[in-house]
Amino acid sequence: MTTEFSGNAQEMSLVGFSAVATITLLLCVMTGPDRDDLDEFYTGYGSLSPMRNGLAIAGDYISAATVLGTTGVVALCGYDGIVLALSTALSLMLLMFLLAEPLRNAGRFTMGDALARRMPGRAVRIAACAVTLAALLPMMLVQLAGTGQLMSFILGFTGETMQTGCIIGVGALMISYAAIGGMKGTALIQILKIVMLLGSGAVVAVLVLDRFGWDPGALFTAAAGNSGVGSAFLASGLQFAGGPHPGLDMITSQLTVVLGGACLPHVTMRMYTASSARQVRRSMSWAVSSVALFVLVITVVGFGATALIGRTAVAQADPRGNTAYLLGSQAVFGAEVSTAETFLFTTVTTAIFLTLLASVAGMILACANSLAHDVFAARVQQMSARREMTLARVSALAVGVPAILLATLVQHHSLQPLVTLSFCLGASAVAPALVYSLFWRRYTQAGLLCTLIGGSLAVLLLMPGTSLVSGSPVAAFPHADFNWFPFTTTGLVSIPVGFLCGWLGTVASGRAKAEQQRHQYEAVEGLILAGAARKGS
Repeated sequence: MTTEFSGNAQEMSLVGFSAVATITLLLCVMTGPDRDDLDEFYTGYGSLSPMRNGLAIAGDYISAATVLGTTGVVALCGYDGIVLALSTALSLMLLMFLLAEPLRNAGRFTMGDALARRMPGRAVRIAACAVTLAALLPMMLVQLAGTGQLMSFILGFTGETMQTGCIIGVGALMISYAAIGGMKGTALIQILKIVMLLGSGAVVAVLVLDRFGWDPGALFTAAAGNSGVGSAFLASGLQFAGGPHPGLDMITSQLTVVLGGACLPHVTMRMYTASSARQVRRSMSWAVSSVALFVLVITVVGFGATALIGRTAVAQADPRGNTAYLLGSQAVFGAEVSTAETFLFTTVTTAIFLTLLASVAGMILACANSLAHDVFAARVQQMSARREMTLARVSALAVGVPAILLATLVQHHSLQPLVTLSFCLGASAVAPALVYSLFWRRYTQAGLLCTLIGGSLAVLLLMPGTSLVSGSPVAAFPHADFNWFPFTTTGLVSIPVGFLCGWLGTVASGRAKAEQQRHQYEAVEGLILAGAARKGS
């Protein structure tokens, strides 16, 4: 099976990319907020229906790393990939049942608002902004660098200059989406993205199942037979087989995904766009359903890629399997490709291109909102709405430009450590901070700062020693070996450290401070937990 795409497919993909870029930019311009309307820029006035808001949440949650990376793990590692995909869906369910409604009630615009509801102070907002940037910047680099690789793979060019040009051009589009469209504009792009992803992916999955007589067992058997590892493909442990503690490494990785994925700030910011507690519950129902459906899609397409072209061919195209979704979509058509099949494949590639655009736009918006609202606006007692809006748009530029430059530098390295870094920060710093601040009455400001700083430092200190950075052929630095932490994620240590730092910081604050914080929490407890109407921060 060749991994080259036909000239017609490449031409139609290029047309599709251009059309999507033009349409989405027009959407942002048409729905952009007024220059002095902060609520419209930050939340879109909560004007989206539960269905549309839920689709936007799902769109923010499903990044290109999920579409390409998780499908690759399914295609290369079989059973372990299914577990990873299920962990992805479980993470959003955790957000739905535990944090979504309290977050919506506690926050107004940003995570800093939610944390400062009961613990006001500039230090809290600055720390929240720093963690937001630290957690989302690595993920942005992955999406941006992946843009150049994806477009070169689909369109058939190999020059580094062309890849860099794609990164810069697409990056400029993403900054424009965030700066012009605000929350409502990016929400519409996320909705378009998830509809295209689910629609095209579901059709491909149906075609894959049709190739195997609508028998999932036959699909799994064919994939195992074409994997080169036999029954091990359908058993646990293949993904982490090279490590010293594969079972523990797998459990830790899934825990990191479950705790970290849905707590990343670009996902939680969508909670503040719901107009009521009831609406956020209904929105999350739509989001979880959409993500669960997409998990089924990538599982079928990933197994289909291995069954139809073989695990070796998938690994040759990309050692991490990031092209498995495209290869599986291409392989299901067979040797003779009709015009309709070419159109469907173009829809698939365009949906992935839109996923790259929308994912980074949402992350840039989350970072820009936090910079403008938590750092700059918090310094001034009465900053005008127009000035804060200008600051938010300038912040989008201040975040996006360095991200583009860094992406051009890392585009030829393995980007998996950056994805893992984001999830680890979400699980080790953001998740403990949100859980404690929303549910623990005694939690103090010192405890919150210790959680954010301690959890982040634990991740940043441990991550360079993992096997994703060095010590393996697919590491970021394959020719070096400073792998002293024998796991692929830091979660085994950093997640307990994040929770422990919060507890120690609270205990060290003293009983008087804890009592004061308890009274402050009780003053807003009904608002946070009982679904009362939102108030300004």
